[in-house]
Amino acid sequence: MNSGCKIKLWLPLIAALLFTGGMWTGYLLAGGDEISPSQQKLNTVFQLIQNEYVDVINTDSLVEMTIPAMLKNLDPHTVYIPVSDLERSNRELESSFFGVGIQFQIMTDSICVVEVVSGGPAQREGILPGDRIISVDDKEMTGAAVSNDDVFDVLRGEKDSKVKITIKRHTSEKPIDFIVTRSEIPSVSVDASYLMDGNIGYIHISKFAHNTYSEFLQAINNLRMKGAESFVIDLRGNLGGLVDQAILIANEFLEPYKAIVETRGRNSRDNENWIADGTGNFMTQPLVVLVDEFTASASEIVAGAIQDNDRGLILGRRSFGKGLVQRPVLLPDSSQIRLTVQRYYTPSGRCIQKDFTRGDNDEYEKEIIDRYSSGEVFNEDSVKLKADSIYVTMGGRKVYGGGGILPDVFIPSDTTGLTSYYFQVSNAGLLNKFAYEYADLNREDLSNSKTAEQLMAKLPSREVLLWSFVKYASDNGIPQRWYYINNSASLIVNQLRALIARDILGMNAYFEIANKNDNVVTEAVKEIGKGLGATVEDFNHEKDNSTNRKK
Repeated sequence: MNSGCKIKLWLPLIAALLFTGGMWTGYLLAGGDEISPSQQKLNTVFQLIQNEYVDVINTDSLVEMTIPAMLKNLDPHTVYIPVSDLERSNRELESSFFGVGIQFQIMTDSICVVEVVSGGPAQREGILPGDRIISVDDKEMTGAAVSNDDVFDVLRGEKDSKVKITIKRHTSEKPIDFIVTRSEIPSVSVDASYLMDGNIGYIHISKFAHNTYSEFLQAINNLRMKGAESFVIDLRGNLGGLVDQAILIANEFLEPYKAIVETRGRNSRDNENWIADGTGNFMTQPLVVLVDEFTASASEIVAGAIQDNDRGLILGRRSFGKGLVQRPVLLPDSSQIRLTVQRYYTPSGRCIQKDFTRGDNDEYEKEIIDRYSSGEVFNEDSVKLKADSIYVTMGGRKVYGGGGILPDVFIPSDTTGLTSYYFQVSNAGLLNKFAYEYADLNREDLSNSKTAEQLMAKLPSREVLLWSFVKYASDNGIPQRWYYINNSASLIVNQLRALIARDILGMNAYFEIANKNDNVVTEAVKEIGKGLGATVEDFNHEKDNSTNRKK
């Protein structure tokens, strides 16, 4: 009986898997014009299950379960997106959406308004930074079960639709209701841009969405108008997005006819080359691009184009290594497969994609963890170079393939101040919570600050701020351990200052303060300092026989 039951349990699953695999793999990869004998066989098996199997089977649900299992055996980035998840999946790449115009953070089971979009609907109705949202359309929005997606779902909606938002404000004993009319809100992908010391423009790009290039162009032009003579483009943590936006940004820095990226696919129609057209406005300014192990895909296209053309320096750690290109294919029920159809190649011919084993996505997903356990992110000598995968840049420098972009200047992950106490308070969210509550209590005074420097002058001394936080953490269950606290003091205080500045002045102020203690940004400034006044060629490579320089 047990064997028979197992057969009954697995037969529909296997048959649906075979059917789905045969139908879609054959159709999508081979063109779908003819049905092969193997597909006919699989279709027959599927019909047998539908018409003859002893129990009535919901084949639709079987297909929903088996498509992801089938695609898992192709590559790590080919995925199936059910209809119910498609809208949310596309949300990150939208250039705008219809909402109320706030940035929020969930803290202590509360939705805290961190920033209100200037000129947006929430600001017009009077919602302020520091407000706590307790309900939306009379639906309670407090408690541990509330997630970021839950908040997005209730605050976004159709254009001109109205939503009732009830907030708790520390200056009011009673909750306050606001009726907000949703309107178009831009989705920002250039998080910060400001002028650093030495006329260096800093730009942080968090993703490549539909509006990234236009945001970037506005930011870099504004910095040039303020006197920027060189630039640091921070792509750390940028997991990529739309390729065309990355190509447009790379084009701004490259001379005409310089290669940007090439794609190669199974079919000749998927083989394409992108070349700089000479319309870029920043082809001569010194340039540094920052990368780390979470810099992926479109971000790696930018870094690879800059490096292989000897246009600028790449600083940081080896990038993620996602060089597989997905094409969205809409299925009959409006679900979607994002099918890998191409690979990216840098101008020197390197494939960006790191190695993977088909069907073993677990190993692929653990690869970043392996970099930490092997010491690669802390020591350049631990980086695994492929001696049989050497390429040459346009200027004759050696670079390595094998996955990801290896930086010209390796900067290890900074472990200064990382103690068990720091991890405790950080994992408990206490740094964010303390900063938010401090900003909220002192908002009237701090909001008069126009710059990060002015705000810093209003904050307590290092010792007072640290002591206040330690007491706050102690009141929230984290015991005082002063040996570890002192070791983490600089890290904690700098983060608190940056977070308070973010809550008062926005992301520009956050990065302006946080970057002062960022070893990668500090090194970028030093490298640009060495190159100022020299030709771009001299800046780009101090010729030696080594591939990378250690720092």
